[in-house]
Amino acid sequence: MMEDLNHQLFLAINATPASPAWLLALATFIARELIYGVPLLSAALWLWGPGQKLSAQRQLVVKIALALAISVFLSWLMGHLFPHPRPFAEGVGHQFLHHSPDDSYPSNHGTVSFTFALAFLCWHRVWSGLVLLAVACAIAWSRIYLGVHWPLDMVGGLLLGMLACLAAQMVWNGCGEALYRLLRQLYRRCFALPIRKGWVRD
Repeated sequence: MMEDLNHQLFLAINATPASPAWLLALATFIARELIYGVPLLSAALWLWGPGQKLSAQRQLVVKIALALAISVFLSWLMGHLFPHPRPFAEGVGHQFLHHSPDDSYPSNHGTVSFTFALAFLCWHRVWSGLVLLAVACAIAWSRIYLGVHWPLDMVGGLLLGMLACLAAQMVWNGCGEALYRLLRQLYRRCFALPIRKGWVRD
């Protein structure tokens, strides 16, 4: 029953040869490029910011990194425990984005983008989390629309993101402060010159 629903939802979202070229181009941009916002925004939050908020920003980055590490590991594990072919590998729908025919469940793009959004929802602001959640949904839509993922691949990514954020909070409660201090020491050593030049914050 779930597999039938998965197929029906996929066919309802998946693009066809009659789909507008501009929408295919937009979906391709979203599917390929928006995920780079995760490392770029994380790096910006660590490197720059007002003095009174910088420590909180960096602790957020550490929590995000923990959640992403956990979610990516769980995604890898789930992919090996419950392998599932991609739509084009089953000859279902239309494919408009090149992708190797590896296992599709859960979506790595969905897992990372949903984990990132949920991290902001949990540890930053509701508005920032909702904005990033909208971006994650757009990424999820684009990869289904272009024919490289099933809808349930994205649901799996969302659920893993929830679980990873919960696990990351537990890790933070146990050793987060010590980990943060260690990372700050490493950062000061590795970025001593840029810090001294004033290019990034201490």
